[in-house]
Amino acid sequence: MKLSGRFSFVFAVLVAAGGCADDNGAAPGTVDRELREVIAERGITVPDPGPSHDPTRVELGRFLMFDKILSGNKDISCATCHHSLLRTGDGLPVSIGTGGRGLGPLRVRGEDRPFIPRNAPELFVRGSPEWRTMFWDMRVAGDPETGFSTPAGEHLPPGLESLLAAQAMFPVTSRDEMRGRPGDLAVDGEPNELATISDDDLPAIWDALMARLLSVEEYRELFAAAYPDLPTEQLGFQHAANAIAAFEATAWALLDSPWDRYLQGDDDALPESAKRGALLFFGKARCSNCHAGSLFTDQQAHNLAVPQVGPGKGAEAPLDFGRGRETGRLEDRYAFRTPPLRNVAVTGPWMHDGAFSTLESAVRHHLDPRASLLGYDPASHLPPELVDTFQDDPDLLEEMLSLLDEELREPPVLDESEIADLLTFLEALTDPAALDLSEDIPERVPSGLPVAD
Repeated sequence: MKLSGRFSFVFAVLVAAGGCADDNGAAPGTVDRELREVIAERGITVPDPGPSHDPTRVELGRFLMFDKILSGNKDISCATCHHSLLRTGDGLPVSIGTGGRGLGPLRVRGEDRPFIPRNAPELFVRGSPEWRTMFWDMRVAGDPETGFSTPAGEHLPPGLESLLAAQAMFPVTSRDEMRGRPGDLAVDGEPNELATISDDDLPAIWDALMARLLSVEEYRELFAAAYPDLPTEQLGFQHAANAIAAFEATAWALLDSPWDRYLQGDDDALPESAKRGALLFFGKARCSNCHAGSLFTDQQAHNLAVPQVGPGKGAEAPLDFGRGRETGRLEDRYAFRTPPLRNVAVTGPWMHDGAFSTLESAVRHHLDPRASLLGYDPASHLPPELVDTFQDDPDLLEEMLSLLDEELREPPVLDESEIADLLTFLEALTDPAALDLSEDIPERVPSGLPVAD
C-alpha cells in the first residue's frame, strides 16, 4: 500500500524501532489511522435505521408480508420474493411471480407465466430516512414532507408515512408479480376479482385489496389495534403499506456487521485485508463514487453495461431500458439505480437482472465492462431456463457500451491481491444476523392460507 506523506514519518519511526509490518508492508496501526481519516472525511457512520414503530403495527405488517391474500390468485406473498430464509431476496436472477410454485432457487414458473423482468433486491435498512428513491428504475421517490413521485401520480392516497411505505403500494398492482390476469381463479377456486380491474385504476385495486383484508375478522382486529383512532371505513391500503414498511424497517435494520463495529471504534472488528479493501473502496478503486454514503449508494441510475438477461420490460422487451423507461431519454437507457451494499456478499445473484452468479464476477465487471459484456457466458451464471434470454446482438452491445457511465469509461486497474482485499471488505459488510432470519416467519396468517411456499 502506498502511504500518504503525512504518515511516512510515522512509518519510518516504526520500522527503525523494529515494528512489524503486515503482508503489504504497512506498519500496524497505519492502515487504521488512514482508514479512520477517510471515514471522517466522508462522514461515514452506522446508518440511521429510522424511527421506532408501534409493535402492533409491526405485527400487522409481519402478517401482511407473509400472507398470500394480497395476491390476486392467493398464491404468492410479498415474502415469496423477499424472504427471511433468503436474506430478504429470493436467490433468483429474476423473480417468478403469481402462478409459480416453491421458494427461492427451487421456485418454478406456472404454465404460460413469464419471469419478472428484474432481480428482487434485498430490503435491509430500508427504513432509514436517508433513502430517497426506490426500485431499480427509481420510479418511486421523495419523502412524506415534500411528497412522493410515483406511477400513481395524483391518485396516490394520503397518509403514507415513509418512502418504504410508498414503495409497498405497487407490487400488489403488477399483474405478473401479484395481481394476476383476467379469467384467473384463485387457489380457493374463487374468481380473481383483482384481475378484472383496469391496469390504470390503481385506487380500485387498492380498495379491492382492503375489502379482502377487512373481510377477515382477525385482520379487522389487527387493523383496529394498529390504528385505534381510525374507523374501519376510513382504512385504506396505505395503512396496510405503512404496516408492511414498519415490519421491514424493524425486522431488517441489521446494523452489527464487522464494518459497523469498526465504525463504532473497534479496530479489531476488521481483518487487515478488509481494511486495505476499504481503503481501495474509498480510494483507488473508486467504488464509493457511486456506492456513496453510509448506505453505500448514491441512489442514482448508472449504465454499467450489465448483460441484458430475462424477459425484458414493457414495449422494449426483450430489452430493459431501466431508468430510460421512466425518463424517455436515450442517455438513461440501460441505467439502473446503484444498489446498497449492506450484506452484499450473501444477497446474490447480483445486478438488476441477476446476470452475475458470484460477487467476484460482479466486481470484475466494474473493472472492465467491455470485456465482461462481450465475453459474457450466460451458461456460467444463469439457470438453464434463462440462458437463451441473453441479448447478444453485436449492435446492441455496442449501443450499451456507447452509453456506458463516465465513471467506467476508464476503470481503475487492480491487481489480484487488491481484488481479494476489496472482496474481503465487501464480505465484512455482512451482519451475522442476516444469515438466519427464520424467527420473522409467522407460523400462520389470518387468512388461513399456507405460509410455506
